[in-house]
Amino acid sequence: MLRTAPLLLSATAIALLAGCSNMNAPWSGGRAAPERAPAPQQICNAQPAQSFVGRTNTSANLEQARQRSGAAMARVLHPGQMTTKEFNAERLNLEVDATGRILAVRCG
Repeated sequence: MLRTAPLLLSATAIALLAGCSNMNAPWSGGRAAPERAPAPQQICNAQPAQSFVGRTNTSANLEQARQRSGAAMARVLHPGQMTTKEFNAERLNLEVDATGRILAVRCG
C-alpha cells in the first residue's frame, strides 16, 4: 500500500494539471471562445446640430440634436457645473445658460 501512494499522488497531480491546460476557455469544453468584433463607434459630428443653438433645452431638442450629430450619447452642461474632462468622441455636449437656452453644441 505504501508503494501505491506516490503513484496515486502523481496520477492525481497530472489530472489536475491537465484540467488547467486551456485557461483561455475554461467553460467552453476546451474550445477557445470566438473573438467578438468591437462595437462600431458612433462618432459625434456637431456641425449638423448647430441649428439647436438659441433653442430651449428640452428632452426633445436634446434627442434631436444627438441624432443629427450621430452621437451615441448627449449631455447638457449648465453654468458652473462640474464635468469630466476626458474627451469622448461618441458624446454630444449642449452648453446652456441659466435660463436653459442652448449656447453651444460641441462634441466631446
